Amino acid sequence: MTKKNTSTGEFPVFKTHKSGDKKVFALEDPNERRAYFFHKAGPEIRLVRNYLKRGTFVAFLLGKKNSGKGTYSKLFIEAVGKEHIIHVSIGDVVRNAHKEAERLATRKTLAAYLGAHYRGALSVDRILDVITGRDTTTLLPTEVILALVERAIGQAGGKAVFVDGFPRTMDQVSLALYFRALMGYRDDPDFFVFLNVPNTVIDERIKNRVICPTCNTPRSLKLLRTKEAGYDEKKKEFFLKCDNPDCHGARMVPKEGDELGIEPLRKRIEMDDHISDMLLQMSGTDKILLRNSIPASARAKVDAYEITPAYTYRWDTKIKRVIIGQEPWSIADDSGVRSYSLLPAAVVLAFIKQAAALLSKRT
Repeated sequence: MTKKNTSTGEFPVFKTHKSGDKKVFALEDPNERRAYFFHKAGPEIRLVRNYLKRGTFVAFLLGKKNSGKGTYSKLFIEAVGKEHIIHVSIGDVVRNAHKEAERLATRKTLAAYLGAHYRGALSVDRILDVITGRDTTTLLPTEVILALVERAIGQAGGKAVFVDGFPRTMDQVSLALYFRALMGYRDDPDFFVFLNVPNTVIDERIKNRVICPTCNTPRSLKLLRTKEAGYDEKKKEFFLKCDNPDCHGARMVPKEGDELGIEPLRKRIEMDDHISDMLLQMSGTDKILLRNSIPASARAKVDAYEITPAYTYRWDTKIKRVIIGQEPWSIADDSGVRSYSLLPAAVVLAFIKQAAALLSKRT
């Protein structure tokens, strides 16, 4: 197995520090994040927005499981505006199909769509049994996932689309089928977005991950907090409150099994690495390269507040408030190099600037 997608040479360090800039932003605060994006990438944001008024794109997010594909795409949408972009998670697409297949009225609609668009060895009835879990011995074919993702892209109408994830196991034939079928499905630009995230970061993200039960936005109690935190005096537990105004400060909760970290996913992550390696070599497709960490030797290329801190929490019994502290968090990347992990906003800054450069060629 190659290691191209985890080498420091494959993903160049993106400089986010502006010479002479002394501004500091609290990147856990949505308002501060928006100000940060405009401060450092205002022209690029305007370019992307102007492009999306008359054009679209389909971007495929590629990286290890739990590398932050959902987080990065949602922050990109937050910075650029949700009016013209949607995020399509393949996991969500399959789960939504499961819900449709369980209801009589929507099952008929789904069956009709698959009958018109799915081409494969299994019957539509058998596919619906696989989707609902009635058939537990058959894997969902790639052709079905293709049909469901094409449907989701079609439902997006005139919006740009981030496609998050791909089937777990794919040989070179099914890999080519998957992307050749989706790329060019609409008459707009397609590009790959590769995420380089060390396993040490993924392990900590999983162990400290929390999810909003309302909007499903992920955050990390240790590494990516929201603006507000709370304390459950009865359970002696700290928790984060969702930033989404529509969620009204919903208490974010951990997912069962996350305490095991990366270990249950080790084989899946190796497969994701392998697929990324293959696609990095694919020619004829524009690529955006994002790295979560930078070597300690490149520290001067970023601002201090862009480096991931490790957050600590203390409950002040006198004022009945959570006191939040932080300290720099350094890691060893997959090559063993001492590195700093970047906060998602800094990674998304590189995302915005590279996307603007690609889209500018289409104007």
